[in-house]
Amino acid sequence: MLFYPEDAVVPEEMRTDEFLLRPLRASDVEIDYAAVMDSKDMLHIMSQSSWPSDDFTADMNRRDLERHEKEHDERTAFTYTVLDPTESTCLGCVYINHLKEGPMKRDYAAILRFWIRQSYLEGDLDRRLLESLIDWFRNEWAFSHVVLIIADADERQNQIVSDLNLQLVYAYGNKWSGYIIKSAE
Repeated sequence: MLFYPEDAVVPEEMRTDEFLLRPLRASDVEIDYAAVMDSKDMLHIMSQSSWPSDDFTADMNRRDLERHEKEHDERTAFTYTVLDPTESTCLGCVYINHLKEGPMKRDYAAILRFWIRQSYLEGDLDRRLLESLIDWFRNEWAFSHVVLIIADADERQNQIVSDLNLQLVYAYGNKWSGYIIKSAE
């Protein structure tokens, strides 16, 4: 299965009055690490894992960022950092990977996951980010299909998709659910 059309442009950024998305780079290690550690409990729920562990270090984070940057450059996955407008504070991340299983599996199909720093959730920045992501994928990306994947245990993101009336397209047992963001059908 093909991930992203070879001749299609990969958007460099998305900018609003509240945030900027741009490719995550290894040089973002300090601000990214601060956001990850600020959101550790939430990230455990989102990832359904123990990442980041209590002993997670900035050096371990740098290696993760180097991998994400390499994947982006090679067009095998795309990871964007969510920054404040001054680009001095990391507010979260957006992950775009190949959709390799499930009923929406086809050429140029992607899964989307995202998180916003725990200290910014009270102002519903995560909701506004998702609304912006929906428009961004529908208008600027060449994917045929994009499915938002959410952990069933993530009550906050599940409430947001319910409020936005996103269509559930499949569930992975009692662990993950997928909601359609963009469909060529």
